[in-house]
Amino acid sequence: MKRTMMSLIGVTVALAAVSGVAAVTGPAGGAPDAPRGSTRLPVQRSALLCPAPTSSEVGDTTYTAFAPKGAAAGADGGKGTAQLLPAGTVREDGGADKGKGKKNPKGGKGGGADSAAGQTIAPRDTKPVAPLRQAGRPVTATTDRPDAPALVGTADGALAPGWTVQQTTAVAAGAGRGLLGLGCTTPDTTFWFPGVSTATDRQDYVHLTNPDSTPAVVDLELRGKDGALGGSAGEDLSVPPHTTVPVLLSTLTSAPTTNASLHVVAREGRVGAAVQASDGKLGSDWLPAAADPSPSVVLPGIPKDATSVRLVALAPGESDADLKVQLATPTGMITPAGLENLHLKSGMTTAVDLKDLTKGEAGSLVLTPSDSGSKVPVAAAVRVTRGKGAKQDMAFIPATRPVEKRATAVDNRGKDSTLSLVAPEKGKDAKVKVTASAGSGGGTPVTKTYTVKGGTSADITPPRPPGLKGSYALTVEPEPGSGPVYAARMLARPQGGVPAFTVQTLPDDRGSVLVPTAGQDLSVLTN
Repeated sequence: MKRTMMSLIGVTVALAAVSGVAAVTGPAGGAPDAPRGSTRLPVQRSALLCPAPTSSEVGDTTYTAFAPKGAAAGADGGKGTAQLLPAGTVREDGGADKGKGKKNPKGGKGGGADSAAGQTIAPRDTKPVAPLRQAGRPVTATTDRPDAPALVGTADGALAPGWTVQQTTAVAAGAGRGLLGLGCTTPDTTFWFPGVSTATDRQDYVHLTNPDSTPAVVDLELRGKDGALGGSAGEDLSVPPHTTVPVLLSTLTSAPTTNASLHVVAREGRVGAAVQASDGKLGSDWLPAAADPSPSVVLPGIPKDATSVRLVALAPGESDADLKVQLATPTGMITPAGLENLHLKSGMTTAVDLKDLTKGEAGSLVLTPSDSGSKVPVAAAVRVTRGKGAKQDMAFIPATRPVEKRATAVDNRGKDSTLSLVAPEKGKDAKVKVTASAGSGGGTPVTKTYTVKGGTSADITPPRPPGLKGSYALTVEPEPGSGPVYAARMLARPQGGVPAFTVQTLPDDRGSVLVPTAGQDLSVLTN
């Protein structure tokens, strides 16, 4: 057997090349066992991508950037940089097809820039957006431009671990009205989006952003209740360097489908991906990618006043999945009436309307295998609606990873935030420290500790910094010995009688990485 030896310096360089991603773990599991002699160190470089926020003439967008303080919050004596730069945009000539991505006639084998020649719209300016120069205090930037570009950002040094950016857009009127919130995403090669739609009452765009200096080639696959939808329209899409491509999902299939799942695969390069969904009746919001498919998934933070909850799930592998569906409430786990078992056929999307599931109590969905020995992975998301009649708004909650070390939610203002914490395993209480940072314009950080009983979910009014001016960040950190915990944050900002809101899940920020000590035998890791 070949045995590989690496020095600490070599390992650090290799792992630092992975932008912002440290020890990769299963979305439903805890942290992996540390290799003997390894040391946990902060990452040295992170990348984030923010899609174009809105094309509405009455939309206002705020970008909020933050990096937490702490022992694992950086190196280099506290020095570092973090900023976002505008990206170009690719559209069909004149936008006649409403934003369908341009297919590379060469099959995506290089030549990405040439394939988009004459169709790349350069950003109007190249000034950095929300540059961050110190940890512990948020920085904000705003725009009301309907042509605001996508943003490509990097952070290094002390600001790389836990660097978080949120874009929040309020659209006052029109088909895209509502509150749209999204934690800017890290680049990757594969994404799952259960809950998309190609129906006539929805316009869903997937925004693909390439952070790198070489073209990316992407395949888009839609799956409905009977399996794959459409033909080859979503194959070999070219995303030129430092550019974003919005693709209208209904152009990929001739079969309008209300409940579908989207699989995004970058065959060359890597991209950031997020879906912007707009419903003529229910408003609009971002649908982030779900956590990597796993046998058990958790969807935290369903509002207590939800008037409608729709679960969309699929088993993307070659085997069917049978799931136990439970709602974690403040008093324990309950099984929704009539949903003792959920069967997912392999490769097919299943949707279940859970109506007003929470009935006035905080809740989080927990999906586990009916057979405890099953290893069939599943992906899932819920669409949540608040309000009634013409005064409704919707948001999406995808399955998320647990908070292992730390997670952060930014752009909290005043009393508009609700923090949801769920400890899904009975007998394993979660104890978490929640820190409210200084405000972007002033204020004093404050920390509180909360305990969530195993098998329950809790909605918390988070601590607010004394003397707050501007917006602030919330950082969630499990205490030593805590049971598994998942988190989400809801922003509620009513507009014109509509209970406008958005929900962001809080996966672990993966701000640190396990690095083997100098001279350690890495054959256990590399073979």
